[in-house]
Amino acid sequence: MREQLRGNGVSDAVVDDAVLILSELLSNACRHGRPLGRHADVGDGDIRAAWHVDTGGGLTVEVTDGGGPTRPVPSTPSVTARGGRGLNIISALAQEWGVRDDSSGEVTVWAHVPSPKPPEIGAVGGLTGFEGLDFSDVLDDAS
Repeated sequence: MREQLRGNGVSDAVVDDAVLILSELLSNACRHGRPLGRHADVGDGDIRAAWHVDTGGGLTVEVTDGGGPTRPVPSTPSVTARGGRGLNIISALAQEWGVRDDSSGEVTVWAHVPSPKPPEIGAVGGLTGFEGLDFSDVLDDAS
């Protein structure tokens, strides 16, 4: 995924977030979902991963499995819990995420990572102590 997205010009920030999201979604599908096309036991079988880059450079990542005994919802794990943080990580990285059910019993969990906004020209974001400074004289001298 990383190689394909970078090869298609997707920004590194989006790629890094998308790879982590894909990892979390695949882990959840393997742990909690049933295999695609069968109603077998949890945790053994096929799942499907897909991603799509929109015209604005944002990315939607999807993982589909055969459904499971519970719905995907973020949890509140204890500090010492060994798991339960995946959907919280996805919530922090993605602009939005959701669950889509198919009539065949398939369940798709998706997440959308927006393209980062380019910085505004002349903006000094997050820095303090520069109030009242006018850099226009310096820039005029440099040209």
